[in-house]
Amino acid sequence: MWVFGYGSLIFRPSFPFEERAGAWLAGFERRFWQGSTDHRGVPGAPGRVVTLVERPGSRCWGVAYRIAPAEAEAVLAHLDHREKGGYERRAVSLEVDGGAAVDGLVYFASIDNPEWLGPASVSAIAAQILAAEGPSGPNADYARQLARALRDAGIVDEHVFDIERAMTA
Repeated sequence: MWVFGYGSLIFRPSFPFEERAGAWLAGFERRFWQGSTDHRGVPGAPGRVVTLVERPGSRCWGVAYRIAPAEAEAVLAHLDHREKGGYERRAVSLEVDGGAAVDGLVYFASIDNPEWLGPASVSAIAAQILAAEGPSGPNADYARQLARALRDAGIVDEHVFDIERAMTA
């Protein structure tokens, strides 16, 4: 079993895995359009975290983790709890480093979940991120760690980097 991470799972997987590989998911892009009232914000003052938005022709880079069969049930239970704030599991096809196609799972927040915030201007998203804090810490830490992890992997994500720049303006 492979699990695809495109947000905090890139820099904080928090579960056992047998293999970690860079991977691409076709047809999606990463956006700070999901609210977080359980990790990076609180009810009434949500943070913003990333989700996937469908866009034909796009590719989203992330990390694929291969989970041992004996660990699969426990890892999924852990991730179901961790991603409970509006995310649902979806089966996907991934392209891992080297070009191999593998079947995987991704946690995806659709527009009809109760935490959905949707699009906003870069400055509005950055301001909300800078103001939010939740049980997992400041929302700004999440955004900066994601930008750093993408940069360290040599990945350019203009949406993430634009928000990071706006947070320092």
